[in-house]
Amino acid sequence: MSYFTAVLARDGQKWSPHIVDVEALEDLAELSVALRAVADDEESVLLFVEREDAWWAVVRVDADDDPRVFVSDVLAAAASPYAQVLDVAESDEAEGIEAGTPYGDSDVLADLGTPPEALTQMCEEELVPMDALAAIAEAGGFAEVLDSLR
Repeated sequence: MSYFTAVLARDGQKWSPHIVDVEALEDLAELSVALRAVADDEESVLLFVEREDAWWAVVRVDADDDPRVFVSDVLAAAASPYAQVLDVAESDEAEGIEAGTPYGDSDVLADLGTPPEALTQMCEEELVPMDALAAIAEAGGFAEVLDSLR
């Protein structure tokens, strides 16, 4: 399986890429600590995860706020190596959830140009993960930075 991860931290109006070994982290709490370590003070840090044509996710950490997660397909993400880090591990609650069901904070990128309706529409249209993240990056003003990591 092919995965792509990218971590971007905002510094004023500029976004910079950072290296975080997401696969080495145990859970969302450890991920939050690692993401905060690359941020300057109160600035936002974003983690993008993409798995081929199957699903994508965004994790956002702002200052001391709780991490915010949005996943395009909770069942696919729950069955992946990133389940614990994204806090979507399989549970009894997954029974009855259909494949392709998004999960999490759909408002996570609203102030960066991607409102909840746009995230939901990307999932409903089954937009390819690379295209979904490209649209998010374009709206947020960090498309060039994200593209440079591919």
